[in-house]
Formats: sequence, C-alpha cells, structure tokens
Amino acid sequence: MANLLIIGAGGVGRVSAFKAAKNKNTFKNIVLASRTKSKCDAISKDIKEKLGIEIKTYELDANKKENVVKLIKKENIDIVCHVALPYQNLPIMDACIETGTAYLDTALAESEDNPDTYYNLQWAKDKDFKKAHTMALLGCGFDPGVTSIMVKYAADYLLDELKEIEIYDCNFGSHGRAFATNFDPEINLRELNLPGKYWENGKWHTTKPFEIQTKHNYPECGEATSILIWHEELESIVKHFPNLKSAKFYMCFSNRYLYHFNALKNIGMFSIEPIEICEGCSISPLKFLAKILPDPQELVINYKGKTNIGVIVRGKKDGIEKEYYIYNICEHEKAIKETGAHCVSYTTGVPAIIGCKLMAKKIWWSEGVHNVEEFDALAFFEEMKQQGLPIKIKEIK
Repeated sequence: MANLLIIGAGGVGRVSAFKAAKNKNTFKNIVLASRTKSKCDAISKDIKEKLGIEIKTYELDANKKENVVKLIKKENIDIVCHVALPYQNLPIMDACIETGTAYLDTALAESEDNPDTYYNLQWAKDKDFKKAHTMALLGCGFDPGVTSIMVKYAADYLLDELKEIEIYDCNFGSHGRAFATNFDPEINLRELNLPGKYWENGKWHTTKPFEIQTKHNYPECGEATSILIWHEELESIVKHFPNLKSAKFYMCFSNRYLYHFNALKNIGMFSIEPIEICEGCSISPLKFLAKILPDPQELVINYKGKTNIGVIVRGKKDGIEKEYYIYNICEHEKAIKETGAHCVSYTTGVPAIIGCKLMAKKIWWSEGVHNVEEFDALAFFEEMKQQGLPIKIKEIK
C-alpha cells in the first residue's frame, strides 16, 4: 500500500481524491494539498460524507520545491499525483527527485510567459529520477494520457504495422453558459490560441490557429465541426512510434463557442503581456479574462450531455489494411453524481489515479522519466473498466 499526495483542488483534484478514496486498498494514506486549503477541506468533507474515508488536507504553495519536500517528508509520501497548474511541474518533479518519491502529472510543463512548450524540460530529468531510484509518469490524464494508451494498445494488440493516427475530442455537453472553459481558463485559452501542428511523412507541419477544419462523426454522439490543433501527446507519440506516417489531433467546438472565442481574440483578450489598467496596477488581458469567466467547477450545476474522446488508428494486420476507432463516452450527469465534477475533470482525474495505482503495485514501473505509451495498455484498460471509464473498440470497414 502507498501513501498518496494529490496536489490540486480543482475539478480534477476532486475526482482524483474521490477515486483514490474508492481505492483505499491501494492507498493507505491520502493527502490533498492546494494553495487554497478551504477547497481541499470541502472535498475532504464530501468524501467523508459519501464514502466514510478520511483525507488529510494542507495548504501548499507548490511553486516552491522546498514546500513540497517538507510535506512529502512529513506524510512519508510514496507517490505525488500532480493535478494542479502545469506551471508547477518542474518544482514538484525536483521535490520528488530530492525525496526519492514517484511522480505523476496530467499535462506537460508550461511557463507563464511561454505557452508554446514541449516535453524536453521534463525528459531532461530522466537521469535525475534514475539516480533517485524512482519514476516520473508524464501526461497521465485523458488527452494526453488515455489517447496515447489507445495508440499503444492498437500497436500491441490490433495491428502489426501502425501507420496513421487521428485523435478526436468532443464535448457534446451543455452547461447553459454563454461562454466558459471546462478547466483553468488561462491554460485552456492559451492552448487554443497556438498555431496548429501535425506530423506527416517524417516531419512536423504548422498551420494557422483553426486553419484546418473538418466535419467528423463521433460514435453514438453525432457529427461536429472539428479543428486541427497542436496537442502535447503528439510529440511523445511520434517519439515512441517513429514509423508513424501521420499523427493529428482534432477538437470540436460549437458555433457559439467559436463566436465568443473569435470576438475575444480579435480585441486582444488572449494576450499574456501585462498592461497597466490603473496607476501602479498591471495585469495581462488573459489573466483578467480568467478572473471574470465562470469557475469551471461551477458548471456542474446545469451540466448535461456527454464527452466523446478517441483515436482512429490505421495500419496492417496479417498484410491486410485495417482501421479501428478506439474511444470512450462519459456522461456529465453520472460523473457529477459520483464525484461532484463534470466529465472534463472526470476523464482526467480517473486516469491519473489509475496511473498512481499501477505504479503503487509496480505493474507500471521503471526508474526514470516516462510517457504512458511506454507501458502495457491492457492493464490500464482493465482498470478503466473498473473505475468507470470503459473503452470501446470498433472496426471501421
């Protein structure tokens, strides 16, 4: 059994804490920490009332390595599940190196002044984790995370030769707000404002933001306009499957969302450069916008509908061309009933705890820094079925 520290008390932290409590046979001591302790206390109270499980809570500024080191040592932590802001990835990783603690996150490291970042800063810590005789598991949410594991499953169990992948992510849910983001507004809108990028014929190709659009039919949900964007798992997938001819990521957006998104972008609200709004007071337009948009966790009040996230894989099996759609459907109302968080948080928090569980049991274990597609997919998929996110596989004729 392992002592688990969950850092972050947003929607994903809430789901992670609930799921960890439901796996108390794996995690004997669960600690939840965040910059705002009251959020941790509220989650802990809900878990105590619904599941009868005690979770310790702490206030923690995870931007400072020494703070994380102190808490790890105090609670004798074995695994850190980092589901807070990606700005904090590197100091938390450094704390895990210093204490010999396993590390997991759900998004690559970013900096506040540069949203266009890559895995190189985290991959560079591989030798340090090996020296500390521990492990870091990167990008263990849904996308990145499960989408990469779907690719691994296809390569190991469905195809002899993997040629092309297309990742499709669509939220068919409705929360009744004119415009809102499903996770941290600053991180979400920075990501969407980047140029598109995809892999084809041995090199990366860059597009203007939202330049490539397609109508895509999502199984059991319907057709939606889907836009090619850059997403971090493409980088690690191409690294670990170097023979891929094509790798692309698409995300769907409603016309209403695009209307508001483009209006805000056109007036400069996505800028990360601080401006003076009154004497002695400066803030970036994006940080200001993030403050006035709805808190993503508040959306649970009226959220209905589903998410559909999956991967189309193409290649050969026994010399015959094959194509499969591997996907998951999650229902907002069910996720909210179970954990108090909507599907976007649920589909990230559940895989994070599965990753922690597989590390705790040494089913997924190798010293150093790793991405999820480096391990056996079947063990992960079996856990997903048990934890409420079953995978569906459909052959496309």
